[in-house]
Amino acid sequence: MPTEPIELKVVLLDAGMDIPAYARHGDAGLDLSSRIDVVIPASGGRSVVPTGIALALPDGHAGFVLPRSGTAARHGISIVNAPGLIDSGYRGEVLVTLLNTDPTEAFVVSRGDRIAQLVVLAVPAVSVVAVNALPPSPGGATARGATGHGSSGR
Repeated sequence: MPTEPIELKVVLLDAGMDIPAYARHGDAGLDLSSRIDVVIPASGGRSVVPTGIALALPDGHAGFVLPRSGTAARHGISIVNAPGLIDSGYRGEVLVTLLNTDPTEAFVVSRGDRIAQLVVLAVPAVSVVAVNALPPSPGGATARGATGHGSSGR
């Protein structure tokens, strides 16, 4: 069942930029664009790229900045701290730290290029409780237990 959209207030810090928008109906991520021209060197080069926008996420929500799948597949461009987290209290310019994983080709970003996508999700507040032991997993004990980091095989 579809939910009602939440209101995301956006300030254009640069009059020439567009507000984030969905490329297609049903998309989960709003496109974020570059405010500047920049060349990201090959083989691990990175750059903090401003988007020219600031936003006010509603209380109880967070923004997650994710790589664009096409740019990642075609050019090896990712985001260093993917997903980048925007807390509801942050009011500064949205910045995206792009990473070029291509071993030989620099990546050219032009002003207005779509560089990332923003997904806004509800995030519940958590009350942290110290305990002496953890309860069993939902549904009872599992074979997984405390195993992780590749424990399910290759």
